[in-house]
Amino acid sequence: MLSLPITYEDVFTGDKVTKTFYFNLTKAELLELEKSKEGGFSSIITSIIEEGNNEKLIPYFKKIIELSYGERTDDGRFRKSEEAREAFLSSEAYSELFFSFFEEEKLVQFINGVMPKELMAEVNKKYPGGIENPSKVIADIKQEKENAAKDNNSAN
Repeated sequence: MLSLPITYEDVFTGDKVTKTFYFNLTKAELLELEKSKEGGFSSIITSIIEEGNNEKLIPYFKKIIELSYGERTDDGRFRKSEEAREAFLSSEAYSELFFSFFEEEKLVQFINGVMPKELMAEVNKKYPGGIENPSKVIADIKQEKENAAKDNNSAN
């Protein structure tokens, strides 16, 4: 669960407003996201980053925000609804959040924050410093693929 204060300008008054918004992805939502694209969502993201065409990432940023946004209820629960999602996506707060993703560390902090804790524990086992350095993670993934290909070719 990520609780994120976002400061934005109220379009009606021009005043700066800071409000806390909530984001979370469940394991089921991550699985659904992964299976939503042929080849897997994560492999598509990795391929786009590897080729250096960050503009192609924009619809994926939006998808992750859409899936993870929810509201905290008065009784302390976290609830997601289409109505709440649409309201957030049409807000200046969404715009501020979206533009912050063009700073790599902000995107990484967001992704780390919305991921289920168990999954992040697994990631941190593989990458002891977490995924603060996406370029290093991508380089490691590329190296693993190259090593697997070499091993496969050696076996033949």
